[in-house]
Amino acid sequence: MTTTPSATGPLAGIRVIEFAGIGPGPFACMLLSDLGAEVIRVDRPGARLGDPKDIIGRGRQTVLLDLKNPADVAQVMDLLAQADVLVEGFRPGVMERLGLGPDAVAERNPRLVYGRMTGWGQDGPLAQAAGHDINYISIAGALAAIGEAGRAPVPPLNLVGDYGGGSLYLVVGILSAVIEAKRSGRGQVVDAAICDGVVSLMSLFQVQALRGTHTEQRGSNMLDGGAPYYRVYETADGGFVSLGPIEPKFFELLCEKVGLPEHLRQAQNDRARWPEMAEAFAGIFRTRTRAQWCELLEGTDACFSPVLPLSEAAQHPHLQARGAFVPVDGVVHTAPAPRLSRTPARIQGPAPKAAVAVADLLARWQQG
Repeated sequence: MTTTPSATGPLAGIRVIEFAGIGPGPFACMLLSDLGAEVIRVDRPGARLGDPKDIIGRGRQTVLLDLKNPADVAQVMDLLAQADVLVEGFRPGVMERLGLGPDAVAERNPRLVYGRMTGWGQDGPLAQAAGHDINYISIAGALAAIGEAGRAPVPPLNLVGDYGGGSLYLVVGILSAVIEAKRSGRGQVVDAAICDGVVSLMSLFQVQALRGTHTEQRGSNMLDGGAPYYRVYETADGGFVSLGPIEPKFFELLCEKVGLPEHLRQAQNDRARWPEMAEAFAGIFRTRTRAQWCELLEGTDACFSPVLPLSEAAQHPHLQARGAFVPVDGVVHTAPAPRLSRTPARIQGPAPKAAVAVADLLARWQQG
């Protein structure tokens, strides 16, 4: 493995071949690029390039190849022969039909880690069905648990499925397999299914269900908005604030600061009194603006935060101090995460403006 001149981070020297797609695969490759991997995206001829606002497509180089053309497939194989990781998100069987399945690739590069990102997985009754985030989190038990009591479930953006159960588990699997390949000299297939990842994410609630402390009625549990001390309240100016003082000492502090009636302060986990407590909190928080509540509570142990839209998040003093948003060629990007002390991650550049030639990549790799 060689390091590109601009690469930094703990994955510098790792070569990733990404087959263009949407959703969790590209986001996973953004993370790998931020951590220093050299990511080469294989896209189709005529693909749109040069969009500076394509944050998820940042830090790549792109080659334009027709995977239905045997000559172009041969060029992809030449890249894979010298790569460490492959990432694809097609339906099961597509890569095999293209001549780029795991067995064919392993003949050229037995140490390559083959990352497969799907919603349903490589097998099972639904493996060939179309779907999106909302479908995968539905069968995994997550969507049914999110939303207000007596109302329909609320889709949690695509954070729980695509990115939480998908991208992050794919990255964990890839990095685990890369580490193992360094010992064994052999790659393997990473079958990252969003439904599997979401089931894993639901482990805490499975524990609570087994213990009999979780009910399947939305809005009736501690972490789903049922607890009046773990929910969102509207303020006098139409803004919103969030509370989360689970620990008794933090709950006590909140009660003191906002003036919750004394007879409710000892009823934190008395579910029979939650409706009364929630009504009291709602009335209290409607008496001041969001900014006034921030002045009183933010930064204390009351476990309080303002609920900010994305347009305001970048202006929050804490996120500014953390450098959570960074400019790249005049476009505000989300910063790499997590933070590493000795080999920090960084954005390797904007989304590619033009394609590169496979021959040029191979020549540079051979020189390295």
